[in-house]
This record gives sequence, structure tokens and C-alpha cells, in this order.
Amino acid sequence: MYTFYDKVMPYDTDYQGIAHYSSYYRFVTNALSSFYEKKLIKVMAKYRNLWFVIVESHAAYKRPLYLGDKIKIVIEPEVKEREIIANFKIFRGKELTTTGYLAQKVIDRNAWHSVEIPEEIKNIIIGR
Repeated sequence: MYTFYDKVMPYDTDYQGIAHYSSYYRFVTNALSSFYEKKLIKVMAKYRNLWFVIVESHAAYKRPLYLGDKIKIVIEPEVKEREIIANFKIFRGKELTTTGYLAQKVIDRNAWHSVEIPEEIKNIIIGR
């Protein structure tokens, strides 16, 4: 599990000050990027040929977010043979506002096809 904090900014909202649906993906992508930077930065030099490509996404909006809201994004990753599922929850305080996931295939950028995730990366992502 990984926790990231963010804030709803003016560019995230519509004219009523409510976060636009696309902004939720910014929140989650920022959290996921931070997770990878903190967890994988030391080993990724060995795996420069691998790309993590988002192939599917889903979000269920339970409560709106508003301009200025301070939010917490919780990422709970699952690792499969060739795919990482980043399950997420977004909270405003203790209130759950959004749930969903981003699915990523790991591809070899030279061959341009999905590959099995190296054990070293799997273990880091799941916290072994």
C-alpha cells in the first residue's frame, strides 16, 4: 500500500468548483508515478527496455471533490505475470470519494510487445 497527498487545484475543476472527472486520473497518475519513483528508481536502470503502459482504467465516483480539497490517494497494487493493477481509493479526510484501478501492461519497448515482469520488480511492488 502507498499513500500520496494532493490538493484539488483550479485547473482540476469546472466553473462550479467541482473536480472534473479527468482530474481524478491526474491525481492517481501522480500518486502512481510517486510510488514508482520511490520504490523502483534504484533498479530501473537495469530495465530501461521496459515501459509501463496503461491499457485500462476505471473509476467509481462516490462523492464530488471541490476546489481546495486536500485529498489522500491510496494505491494498493496487484502484480500479475505481465500486468500491474493499481487499485486506488481517494479520500477527503476520512470520507471515501472515489475507487477504481489503472491496469498497466509491461512491454519491451524494443520489441513492442508485453513481457513477463521481472521477479525483482514484482517483489518491490508488492513489498517483499
